[in-house]
Amino acid sequence: MRLILIRHGETTSNVSGLIDTDEPGPGLTALGFAQAAALPDTLGGESIDVLYTSSLVRARQTAAPLAASLRLDVRVRDGLREIGAGTLEMRGDDAAVQLYRDTTFAWSAGNLDVRMPGADSGAEVFARYDVVIDEITLSGVESAAVVSHGAVIRCWAAARARKVPAGLAAGSPLTNTGVVLLDGSPRDGWHVLTWDGHPLPRS
Repeated sequence: MRLILIRHGETTSNVSGLIDTDEPGPGLTALGFAQAAALPDTLGGESIDVLYTSSLVRARQTAAPLAASLRLDVRVRDGLREIGAGTLEMRGDDAAVQLYRDTTFAWSAGNLDVRMPGADSGAEVFARYDVVIDEITLSGVESAAVVSHGAVIRCWAAARARKVPAGLAAGSPLTNTGVVLLDGSPRDGWHVLTWDGHPLPRS
């Protein structure tokens, strides 16, 4: 199966450098809406059977133009939301940003017991994301687009896919509406084809 993981468009919190993960979250900026509007053309070469999005406002707004273009219903799933920041919520200072990064990318390296201060562990975050990905793959579709969030996409893809270069998740941020493209399945394993437009080798 082909799995297209898409980060949402730009928000005011992105512009301000704030860790903003709570429901319902901010909407898109004018640039964010323009980025979302460009997605149908950006993904024009993909045959997409289903479209999923997280429950946060920015993800649903990003998915809307793609849904209209493909004439697909948007399937909203809470399990696709961003990694909760706990006590770091709405902070943008260097110490908070570094702690958020260190915690989340420890998960990519396999240390799933590390817990975000006042929030979930890596095992808990990956479990609720896995539930949605399993739902998609068990439906039998050949290709799915999922509008989600930068940190959770990067961590989950790096942890679940085979042969992802060490440090890729931590060192390669996703641009707004950037895409991680994978193929495979939970049973057979995943392989990252492209990361924000950059191909990754299979070996």
